[in-house]
Amino acid sequence: MINIKDNLDKIKAQIQQACQQSGRFIPLGELSPQSPIVSLLAVSKTKPASLIEQAYLAGQHEFGENYLQEAVEKIAELAHLPEIVWHFIGPIQSNKTKQIANNFSWVHSVDREKVALRLNQHLTDDNPHNTPLNICLQVNISNEESKSGISIEQVFSLAKIVDNCDKLTLRGLMAVPEKNAPKASYEKMQQLFTQLKEQYPSVDTLSLGMSSDLDNAVAHGSTMVRVGTAIFGAREYKV
Repeated sequence: MINIKDNLDKIKAQIQQACQQSGRFIPLGELSPQSPIVSLLAVSKTKPASLIEQAYLAGQHEFGENYLQEAVEKIAELAHLPEIVWHFIGPIQSNKTKQIANNFSWVHSVDREKVALRLNQHLTDDNPHNTPLNICLQVNISNEESKSGISIEQVFSLAKIVDNCDKLTLRGLMAVPEKNAPKASYEKMQQLFTQLKEQYPSVDTLSLGMSSDLDNAVAHGSTMVRVGTAIFGAREYKV
């Protein structure tokens, strides 16, 4: 039997410990805009709405989904939860941008101009989730052919395009480093994030780190870690 609340508590304790070890610990009562907080994004792909609701009732309100059709069904089923926030974190097909724009508050995986422009075009003024749409640019920091994402050299040109879209808000960067990625990959993401923040006041999010590399990501400035299995149990793979 999965105990969602216990799992969430363990992950939050791990995040806090990682912050302490990297010198990012914020003593109680001393929070400030200058002291970044590492938030937890619960990756709920392939998991039933019932488990997501358990997590919500345990205090977790932000959830990440990879598969659009599955996610849309769960979003509708859980529409009664007033503070739930949905993040799309999977690869984006341009013909799916309308559904993504009008069902999610965040999109972490923007890696093409066409996708950004279509998200902006399709976001309706009566979007019930959030207007404008919060955008992170996905960076292929390890240059893996099997993964989506832009190169380091493309970050600032795509950032400019997103920033010029009236219904999008550029919030930051996302990356999925290769397994056992060298420290240099994390350092480069941290550097890119710092440079982007200096150029765009809206940028405040570095979506970096999962269960296996959480400590390393937090040590290099991550403000949001994405954790699934450690919360919900082993993934049920789609056939």
